[in-house]
Amino acid sequence: MIRKSGNPVRPNWPEIVESQGLGFHRAVHPEHLSRTYWDESVHYEFEMDEVLHLETVVESLHQMCLEAVEHVVAENRFADFGIPEWAVPAIRDSWRRTDPYLYGRFDLRYDGVNPPTLLEYNADTPTCLVEAAIVQWHWLQDTHPGADQWNSLHEQLIDQWAALRPRLPDGLVHFAWTNEDETGEEALTTAYLQETAQQAGLPTQEIALEDIGWDYSASEFVDLEERAITAAFKLYPWEWLIHDRFGPLILQRLHGAPWVEPVWKMVLSNKALLAILWELYPGHPNLLPAYLGDPGPLDTYIAKPLLGREGASMRIVTPDGELERTAGDYGTEGYVFQQFQPLPEIEGWHPVLGTWVVGDTSAGLGIRETSSLITDDTSSFVPHLIRL
Repeated sequence: MIRKSGNPVRPNWPEIVESQGLGFHRAVHPEHLSRTYWDESVHYEFEMDEVLHLETVVESLHQMCLEAVEHVVAENRFADFGIPEWAVPAIRDSWRRTDPYLYGRFDLRYDGVNPPTLLEYNADTPTCLVEAAIVQWHWLQDTHPGADQWNSLHEQLIDQWAALRPRLPDGLVHFAWTNEDETGEEALTTAYLQETAQQAGLPTQEIALEDIGWDYSASEFVDLEERAITAAFKLYPWEWLIHDRFGPLILQRLHGAPWVEPVWKMVLSNKALLAILWELYPGHPNLLPAYLGDPGPLDTYIAKPLLGREGASMRIVTPDGELERTAGDYGTEGYVFQQFQPLPEIEGWHPVLGTWVVGDTSAGLGIRETSSLITDDTSSFVPHLIRL
């Protein structure tokens, strides 16, 4: 893995990426930053054997995570995740029904030399998808024709929707986002996923979560046209959704009106997963030691809120004191303490590899860089290629 900087950029790149679905690239970045969110003046290059190894690691981590869910369900470990008792039956039933799932993103530390290690798993509402699946692919075609890329996301998403189709009730699949999305990232990511479902032959309808209604006479959720919602995709965290006004009703109807991602992914989207994985697979080369409640034997660690997002409310602690901290309002739900392994530093930037799984198969890569040791909303997305 090498980093190439100082690349010439396409003169009209903002218009190009916006036409490809990255209409939120200006809004997701804090205004005070001089570096753009999409930065094609930089790219990473990989050898094919590196990519093949990373694919194997991703699929292994995915299987380990499924085993972790089985462990949590079988041993009733939901309290470790801060999941309310009244939601547990729905999660347990969803897992035992094998409610279908679409995708996820593993964030890995990788320096091209040492084994890649899992930082966290974005299993419920992963973003950076439009950038990884579409925008960087077109960048590759425009700037490095003939080169390859670890990127079969678009095709695999279509195939996975086709595989899910027999598991979904007849009728429209509603694709929902929230009106509280200030940047447009969730709405545009949802629209992209809706497009992949349509290409798989599913009938779809977009809707804002706030526009979903409840028909008391028919005892079913309906859209603005009063059509029954028999299946739905949502880019909205389950830990928020179950506490919404109609959350308990959604849980009661999951057996007949499934939502994607399934509610059992509340286990995988919670950072308590990191401690469970270490408990089940101690010493695994692709995991970092992690503990719930306190740092245990760790004297150098990063404290991560169980339900934190975008790197918020984290702190890095060493024997000499606190090294770095991010602002945020998360943490009342508890923390996981993970061994701190500094991200590699290349020309003053720290990359994190966002490696995608669709269904049960590795599907692609997106890279974000920050100048700090915690990857947060100041990160920039940079493309990559495979050296042939």
